Amino acid sequence: MDVSLLYFDGCPNWEVADQRLAEIAGEYADVVVTLQRVETVEEAERLGFHGSPSIVVDGVDLFAESGTGVGLSCRLYRTPAGLAGAPTTEQLRAALSLAHERSQ
Repeated sequence: MDVSLLYFDGCPNWEVADQRLAEIAGEYADVVVTLQRVETVEEAERLGFHGSPSIVVDGVDLFAESGTGVGLSCRLYRTPAGLAGAPTTEQLRAALSLAHERSQ
């Protein structure tokens, strides 16, 4: 399963998401995490980049909400503790588990 962490320079939250993804990816033998820096507005539009960090599995943004715009901005996630700059470890684990089941 291909997992991409999309981010842009200047957003501090992607590093937190990267650490959490690395922890969870170790639980799966077939998960490969790739970092993808988004550098221009045009690239953000082409990728459907909903902000940094974005976690994409096999081309699908795991946390996309309808009506969310694209562009070079920091992204906010709804977590049990309120809005945060990255999904919690538990949210990532659940989303990756579901994506993994669908890919089987």
